[in-house]
Amino acid sequence: MGRLGLRAVIFDYGMVLSGPPAPVALAELLRITGLDASRFNEMYWADRLAYDEGKLTGLEFWQKLARDARLQLSPEQLAELNDWDARMWTTENQPMIEWQQRVKTRGLKTAILSNMGDSVLDRLVRTHDWIARFDVLVWSFQLGMAKPDAAIYRHTLKELAVAPSETFFIDDRIANIEAAQALGMQCHLFSTPERLREDLIARGLDGELPLPG
Repeated sequence: MGRLGLRAVIFDYGMVLSGPPAPVALAELLRITGLDASRFNEMYWADRLAYDEGKLTGLEFWQKLARDARLQLSPEQLAELNDWDARMWTTENQPMIEWQQRVKTRGLKTAILSNMGDSVLDRLVRTHDWIARFDVLVWSFQLGMAKPDAAIYRHTLKELAVAPSETFFIDDRIANIEAAQALGMQCHLFSTPERLREDLIARGLDGELPLPG
């Protein structure tokens, strides 16, 4: 093991292992709801944490959004919204998927720790077989808690059987990064594989971890 003794890398899923939301899916969500982009964004994120925490199923999420936005939508339209929502988040960030394999080859454990609802995960496991390559998979809705709750990080560390100081955590949201840092993990606020590569070199972690790209 290297200088700092890293034993595991924990990846966020959305906007780290996945790419940006699929534009065609977002366009369909706007078309079906008839909402403009600003209003849709407001309504979409209002209850997303409840969905990620398992307090709402995917279909219940869309039923509530329709009620709150006073939309008259058929059961078929609600099911279609739920399906397009899942499709929207199942794009791929191929360089990071490949990097996870290289991290595994180096002998480190890998995990996904993601705020995710049931319908998105259902589509993800059906379409992305590389999910099975991770040692530990932690999906927020299954536990009834979500990042940045410290409990979900502790759960992930326990499943990996590693200490916080032995762990490198990658996420695209600063609140999630700050929560992991408070527990003693080393962290990277993700934007691109190129920035990750630069950060690893700047910290001297290129002896601990392979470089992406």
